[in-house]
Amino acid sequence: MSQQADLFKKLTAHCKEYGFIYQSSEIYDGLSAVYDYGPYGVELKNNIKEYWWRAMVQMHENIVGIDAAIFMHPKTWKASGHVDAFNDPMVDNKDTKKRYRADQLIEGYMDKLEDKANKEVEKARKRFGETFDEAMFRQTNERVLKYATERQAVEDRLAAAMTKGDMTELKAIIEDLEIGDPEGGSRNWTDVRQFNLMFSTQLGNIAGEEEKLYLRPETAQGIFVNFLNVQKTTRQKIPFGIAQIGKAFRNEIVARQFIFRMREFEQMEMQFFIPPGTDMEWYAYWKETRMKWHRALGTPEAKLRFHDHLNLAHYAKAAVDIEFEFPFGFKELEGIHARTDFDLRSHQELSGKKLQYFDPEKNESYVPHVVETSIGCDRMFLAMLSNALKEEVVPDAQGEDSTRVVMKLPPALAPVKCAVLPLLKNKEELTGKARDIVQQLKFSFLTQYDEKDAIGRRYRRQDAIGTPYCVTVDFQTLEDNTVTLRERDSMQQERVPVDKVEEIVNKKVNMKSLLLG
Repeated sequence: MSQQADLFKKLTAHCKEYGFIYQSSEIYDGLSAVYDYGPYGVELKNNIKEYWWRAMVQMHENIVGIDAAIFMHPKTWKASGHVDAFNDPMVDNKDTKKRYRADQLIEGYMDKLEDKANKEVEKARKRFGETFDEAMFRQTNERVLKYATERQAVEDRLAAAMTKGDMTELKAIIEDLEIGDPEGGSRNWTDVRQFNLMFSTQLGNIAGEEEKLYLRPETAQGIFVNFLNVQKTTRQKIPFGIAQIGKAFRNEIVARQFIFRMREFEQMEMQFFIPPGTDMEWYAYWKETRMKWHRALGTPEAKLRFHDHLNLAHYAKAAVDIEFEFPFGFKELEGIHARTDFDLRSHQELSGKKLQYFDPEKNESYVPHVVETSIGCDRMFLAMLSNALKEEVVPDAQGEDSTRVVMKLPPALAPVKCAVLPLLKNKEELTGKARDIVQQLKFSFLTQYDEKDAIGRRYRRQDAIGTPYCVTVDFQTLEDNTVTLRERDSMQQERVPVDKVEEIVNKKVNMKSLLLG
């Protein structure tokens, strides 16, 4: 097993063991690609949503929020193009009976070519040491150039087929590249066909007697149909944005990689309405702004990158992904899209209602254009855990205490901000004092009381869930009203007065530290 695959396996096991994520309906053997967030998971997820909401809405005078319903009129999805065009290319293997997305099989082949090129680079790096010039090597080495050229040819061919919706060409690519089933290796494929990703249900109790409804596959349309309502009630002038956090549902052909690709997931989206002709200016602005938001969390720059779309959606003028290096490679974390006026104009045409903005400065009405930022909350959750989970050797420790598993989450996002630990659980004067401190701190941030096991084991438990600070109440506390304050990452300890704990911890865990970043 590769180091990255081993890390991912440890991460998924850690999530269950420490109450971050459980398989949905586990007592009934689970439901594929559906997960429940546990006690620490829900706190971390709420903190991620708060950070996004405050950065997007609270920090911008011209962005407001809504919470639209999951069910919408069926014509909504006709106007948006989801009924006719929200499809993925599906292919089945006749021997293994497994179903795959055709484009992802081809992308997997491209990833292997990139891996081969990277291995050549790493071998050269070890051979030449500090004198190694990676850029020059990639431009001159025959093998690296061969892999890069082949990958680009496949990428161009895939992009053309996806743009045209050419299912025959997609199968031809799979056959020409001799792509086999990832699990069984069989190359006995069916024809590639379109698969609509929307879940449908019925309005009313008797199927067929009422109109079909869909579980929304995205949250954006709830914003578009409320554009005028929000603009008029908030008196916003263009440019302005509407933000929303909410559940969406997609009947994924292949739901995999833990919570990275699920059938029920949560999105954090903002639609920014702008004058026609300013698309690329605002597109560039939001690219930079959103990347800054990610980097404020302390994520290494090497783990984040932009990836421009070659195969643009039917509504897009430009599109880019912010990708994060998950244990299974660089994958989409957030998308920024210049959507033109497609959505508002489509809803205007199908509904017969004007969705235009009167610009008092230009003395004219127009359908605004839109730049969208859309981030998966669950993917952001997974990115945070992937980046934070560490296994470390503890200096000067021995035996089972010589290593620790620690979740180095940004303190403002950590599920529990502070744990209060009495040195001994059978001494009422210590436990009573510790509980008094919890009562003082819980009004400012989530504080946990823990008295079970030896103090060292309790530290390890708090490290594993990412608690930034631990407060230990001992016999000296009873004498001078000071406690030992332990910091998670450095494991440094210092004596501080009880009445200073709230101020010290709050300064480090307050969301303001991220928003200023």
